Amino acid sequence: MDGLKAPDKPFGIPKLLVMEAWEKVRTNKGAPGVDAVAIEEFEEDLRGNLYKIWNRMSSGCYFPPPVRMVEVPKPQGGIRVLGVPTVGDRIAQTVVAMVLEKKVEPIFHPDSYGYRPERGAIDAVGRCRERCWKYDWVIDLDIKAFFDSVPWDLMLKAVGSVCELPWVLLYVKRWLAAPLQRADGVLIERTAGTPQGSAVSPVLANLFMHYAFDTWLDRSFPGIGFERYADDAVIHCRSLAQARAVLAALEARMDSVGLRLHPDKTQIVYCRDANRKGSFEHTRFTFLGYEFRERTVEGRNGLFRSFSPAISNKALKRMGKVVRPWRLHRWVQGEVQDLADWINPVVRGWMQYYGAFNKSALFPFLKRINAYLVRWLRGKYRRLRRSWAATFRAWWSGVDRNPRFFAHWVWMPKPARVW
Repeated sequence: MDGLKAPDKPFGIPKLLVMEAWEKVRTNKGAPGVDAVAIEEFEEDLRGNLYKIWNRMSSGCYFPPPVRMVEVPKPQGGIRVLGVPTVGDRIAQTVVAMVLEKKVEPIFHPDSYGYRPERGAIDAVGRCRERCWKYDWVIDLDIKAFFDSVPWDLMLKAVGSVCELPWVLLYVKRWLAAPLQRADGVLIERTAGTPQGSAVSPVLANLFMHYAFDTWLDRSFPGIGFERYADDAVIHCRSLAQARAVLAALEARMDSVGLRLHPDKTQIVYCRDANRKGSFEHTRFTFLGYEFRERTVEGRNGLFRSFSPAISNKALKRMGKVVRPWRLHRWVQGEVQDLADWINPVVRGWMQYYGAFNKSALFPFLKRINAYLVRWLRGKYRRLRRSWAATFRAWWSGVDRNPRFFAHWVWMPKPARVW
């Protein structure tokens, strides 16, 4: 797989680019597509499979197969449709995504945080917190069915404006039109949108919103700050009048680019705290799993009331739905090390994300996990069943010996306050 282009191919796609795309797909893993070929099976004839992708893409005759349709229930109700491409199609999409990312990254707005290198959701939440302290009003923005509604003509126009390579535009056009395939084999033709789950969708979504939202807001309302993560955004305003004016203009703008603001989820919010008096219909909002509202926080000079983020109740409920089916107290066949290896990666991920701001809001949930673990300990060792105090001492002597054995032990308060 050398990096030289074949002289008889119409499109100069380096073989090394296909190899790099494969490495990304293999690292990200993922489920099989409609052909039921897993990554391990694809790798059995890796050289031949990669050559086939490169040859077809370079010749202009690569046509994506249908995308496997997966329906996932939304936490707030309804169904989110995800598309799972085949392994080979994910590689081809990653080739185009890598090329596009190099073109668009230099022009993207600094307040765009989704699916970009060295940026993430925590950065967006942190910046939002800073602006909420500075500005009194927020527009909590929700675009209805964004990934199902994006107009193809405007998407292709956006791609063409940043990339002069004809094969990139050709394959983006084909991927947009690739049908979804249900579990029963029925194909569903699509006329708009880009399926969530595809490798090229994130950069396409960012590019579309760059022109539909970021640059438009800068041009129409200079000085207005915002944070955007894909189609999820927050806009900061100095006054209620300004917020209403921006929201009215934004509704018209979204309509002009084929999108629509969700009428029930888009709202103006007053960032009320100790220094901001008065009342308003909405005084809290949720952004990227964090709920922003007035709360008591600890500062340099002690406790004070601030408009700050902490893990949202919806996020806590989702985490609870993950933990309950574990049924830890009944998993008595394994040893404690097996238990730690099982739950630590999940719990550590929650702590790293939701503990970035006001981590004490996570403590009650982590105590619940401890309660499950104590029940497991009493079920595993008969000698501890008669005495809760004995279980307690055994548990916390383990904490003293190895306070990082379970990931959440690092944050646990003093033993006397846990139970």
